[in-house]
Amino acid sequence: MFPISRRTLLKNGPLAAASMTLLTTMPEMIRAASLAKATGIQLYTVGKELQEDMAGTLAKVAAIGYRTVESAGLAGKPAAEFRKSLDDAGLKCPSSHLFLSPGQTAQQYFEDVNTLGSEYAVSSVVIKPNANVKSADDFIKLIAAMTQDDFKKMGGELNTMASQAKSAGLQFAYHNHNLEFRKWSDGTTTYDTLMVETDPSLVKIELDCGWADLGGHPPLELFKKYPGRFRMLHIKDFAPVAQPVVTLDPRTNPEWTELGKGHIDYRAVLAAAPAAGVEHIFVEQEPPFTKFTALEAAKVDYDYLRSIG
Repeated sequence: MFPISRRTLLKNGPLAAASMTLLTTMPEMIRAASLAKATGIQLYTVGKELQEDMAGTLAKVAAIGYRTVESAGLAGKPAAEFRKSLDDAGLKCPSSHLFLSPGQTAQQYFEDVNTLGSEYAVSSVVIKPNANVKSADDFIKLIAAMTQDDFKKMGGELNTMASQAKSAGLQFAYHNHNLEFRKWSDGTTTYDTLMVETDPSLVKIELDCGWADLGGHPPLELFKKYPGRFRMLHIKDFAPVAQPVVTLDPRTNPEWTELGKGHIDYRAVLAAAPAAGVEHIFVEQEPPFTKFTALEAAKVDYDYLRSIG
């Protein structure tokens, strides 16, 4: 590329300056467009349908246009059977959000992730087995009672899990909800605590943009605060709320909606994502589905991201 002298730049004024800006930002724009065009889907979105017809649902996901997925459990099937259905549908699963089953070891858990052909093993909040947790409400209450010190200890546990994942040939990533944006007396949030306590070389971040925004911390703010930590995004949207919500309780959830019908500026998020380190994006919509079926909503989301990409 030929060098441009300062005199030439000044002579041509705003037009030349705009051209230089375009040249320097073009790689980021291209990567942002590539993210949008390589849209994946978090299979939690179609979890009910997977339970009823795994192979058929995955085929319908592929027919929409998705080529990558992120698992959310295995729909009650062995990992090898789940992988075969993915292969039959022509789908790749670069990231697995699985859950330790009772009696399952971390090694077995990571074996399942490898069976699915994933690079990333993803977890959200981890708690030790507790006989008092018998329902979702019990789980929510237990998390709500956790202290800042509890989350500091959890940071250490995430490092241990990440080290085990590395030994299994995998990269570990942490996925947030809105509860991580609860503020403590020192002005920091649980999210800040986890980012400080986890080893950046071991624990990468899958940012759920919708939950973070609901907690009062938009994705662009977090990209700037923690540069280079992010590898994946969950892309979801919701109707605006009067104030942030930081409790993981269905009764306080907003109205989740299809992309393009909420309020998050995903054009700006995707433009900034490559510089933040993001490699994959996954559409995810929270139930209940009131205006569309889950698969219909998945198509609306796919078409929206393709339109802005």
